[in-house]
Amino acid sequence: MGRRIGRRDVLRGAGMAAAAGALGGAAGKAAAEPIEVKSPLLFHSPEVEKFVDELPRIPVVRGSRLEIDAATTSHRFHRDLPESTAFGYSGQSYLGPTIEHHRDEPLHVRFSNRIQSHPFGADLDTTIHGVQESWRTTPPTSLHLHGGVTPPASDGHPENLVMPGQSIEHDYPLRQDAGMLWYHDHPMGITRTNVYAGLAGMVLLRDEFDTGDDANTLGLPSGEFEMPLVLQEKVFQPSGQQTVRTTLVVPEGLWEGGGAGDTGVVNGKVWPRMSVARGLYRFRTINAAQFSTWNLFFSNRMRFWVIGNEHGLLDAPVPVQNFRLAAGERIDLLVDFSGLAPGESVELCNDEEPVMQARLIGQVAMPVFCRFTAEQRRGFTGPVPQRLRGGRGQLPVLPPLPTPTVVRNITLSQPYELRLPPSIMTLNNLRYSDPDIEMPRQGTVEQWNFINITPDPHPIHIHLDTFRVLDRTPLRTLDYQAANIQPPIGIRWNPPAENFLAGPPVPAAPWEQGFKDIVRVDGGTVTRILVRIPTADELGFDPDEPFTPLNPSLVGGHGDGHGGRHQAHNGTNHNSTDHNGTDHNSTDHNSTDHSRDLRGYVWHCHILDHEDHDMMLRLRFVP
Repeated sequence: MGRRIGRRDVLRGAGMAAAAGALGGAAGKAAAEPIEVKSPLLFHSPEVEKFVDELPRIPVVRGSRLEIDAATTSHRFHRDLPESTAFGYSGQSYLGPTIEHHRDEPLHVRFSNRIQSHPFGADLDTTIHGVQESWRTTPPTSLHLHGGVTPPASDGHPENLVMPGQSIEHDYPLRQDAGMLWYHDHPMGITRTNVYAGLAGMVLLRDEFDTGDDANTLGLPSGEFEMPLVLQEKVFQPSGQQTVRTTLVVPEGLWEGGGAGDTGVVNGKVWPRMSVARGLYRFRTINAAQFSTWNLFFSNRMRFWVIGNEHGLLDAPVPVQNFRLAAGERIDLLVDFSGLAPGESVELCNDEEPVMQARLIGQVAMPVFCRFTAEQRRGFTGPVPQRLRGGRGQLPVLPPLPTPTVVRNITLSQPYELRLPPSIMTLNNLRYSDPDIEMPRQGTVEQWNFINITPDPHPIHIHLDTFRVLDRTPLRTLDYQAANIQPPIGIRWNPPAENFLAGPPVPAAPWEQGFKDIVRVDGGTVTRILVRIPTADELGFDPDEPFTPLNPSLVGGHGDGHGGRHQAHNGTNHNSTDHNGTDHNSTDHNSTDHSRDLRGYVWHCHILDHEDHDMMLRLRFVP
C-alpha cells in the first residue's frame, strides 16, 4: 500500500525543485536563442522524420452481426521505428476497424479476448482497485460502445470482465440519433494501459439524411472525401517500443496520474501525411488520447467548419479557426483545401500547453499531428451547407433547452491523506467502491453542476445518457474550500458553489451546443449541463435491471488499496435536490448484492489514469 506514489505527490517535494532548476537553466538559454531543451525528468521519443508515412485509411466493416476480438499484435508506427508490441481489434495490428451502421437497426456483437500478453504488464499498479497480479500476463478486457444507448448487460461495465480465451455477446439496439460513437476497452483499473496499447475504434451511425454516400440530402462530402481521424499522442522508448510511462519521477509499476506524449499519432501512424484533392473534406475526428486536451488549428490559420459533435449535426455549420478537444470528445469537421496551390501543404497543429504539474517537470505542448498536401486534381466542389437541420430533406432543428426540476452538485477534486499515496482523483470525494452513488430518476430533467477545484480540465463522460452543455463560470476555489472543509475520502462532499463565483457564466461555444456525452470541465470553474433521464419505455429496456457478469468472482474489487470493500460512512446521501430542496435519493436504494450481480452504469473522467484511480463512480437510473 505504501509503495504507490503519484507524479503530483513527488512534485510537491524534491522533484519539483529539480524540475524548476532544470527549467530555469533552459529559460536563460531560450532568451538568447530558440533551442529545444529536453527535461531530464521525462522520457523522450527517438527523433524521426515527420510526414513520411501515408495517413492510413482505416478499414470499414458493416453488418447486423459482427465478430470483434482483441489480440496482442505487432505494429509499425513509423517507417524508421521497429515494430512495437501492441493491441488491435479484429485483425488490425493497431486500433480497430471503423464500424458503419444505420440507426434503429440492432447490432449484435460477439466479443472475444484473444490477448496473449500485455505490452505494459510491468506498468500495471496492483494496488489500484480491482487490479490483480495475474493481469500482467493474462489481462481482462471489457468492450464499451462509448455513446451507445445500450442495456446494462451490454454496456461494457468495467467489472463485467472478459478474460483471455473467453467471449461475450453484446446487443446494441442503437435506437438513437445518428452520430459519431467509438468503442474501446473499459476494464477496471487498467483502462488506460489497454486503450493506449491500441484497443479503440470508430463507429459512424448513419440515418436517412446523413447516409455517408453521394445521395445524402445534406450536400456533405462522402466516399474518399469523408475520413475518420483518430488522434493520439505517445512516447516511444529508444528501442522504438511504445511506452505508457512519461516521467522518471514515477517508478515503474506505480500509478502516474496522467502524462502528455511528445509524438503525434493519427490512425496509428506517427506524424503522417495525406495527399488531398483541392476541395471539401469531412473529417470525423476523435481525441483518443489518454490524457491531454488540445487546441487544434491549421498551420496557415485557415478557416474551417464544425458541423456536429458526438451525437449528431448542429443546426448550421460553425466557422472556426481553432477549437479545444478533450480526451474522448468527437467532432465533425468540414475542411476546404481548394484554396491551396498544387503541392502546397498545411499541418494540423496543437498549441495547448500541458497542465501545470506536467509543465513543472518540463512537458511542453505536442505541436503537430499530420500534414495535408494539395494535389493537382479538384475534389468535392460542393459548397459548405448553409443549414444542416430544419430544411427540406433535413432533420428538425435542435430542441430548446428543457427546464430542470433537479439540481445535482458534483465536485472534482484531488484530496490528500496522511499516508501513501497522499493523493487520489475523486468525484464528490468518493472512491469507486463507496456505496453513495448517483441515482437519477427516469423521466426527470436534471442540471448537473460540475464544481472543479483542481487547476486541470477534466472531460466527464456519463454512460447511457446524452446532455446539453450550458456554460462555465469561474470559481473562487480557495474561498470555496476555506468555507467548506473537505472531509476524509469516502464521505460525500459536494457543497453548492453559488456564493463563490468569480464572474459571469461563459456560454458553451456554438460548436459544442449539440447533444454530447462528454463535457470538458475546465479547472477552477463550475460547468453546467442539462441531462434528461430516459425512461424504460422510451429506451425499450430497463436501465436499472441487474445482470450477472461473465466472471462474478472478479466483481467487488481486489487489491484496491482500501481493502477491496465497499466503504460505509455515516450521514445522509444528499445526491440531489429539487427546486424545493427535497432530497431525492438515499443509500437505501442501492440494495443490489454487488458480490454476485451488477446493476446500472458508470460515469467518470475520461482522462484514463484518473478513471482508473479513482475518478469513476457507479450510476443507476431508477424508476
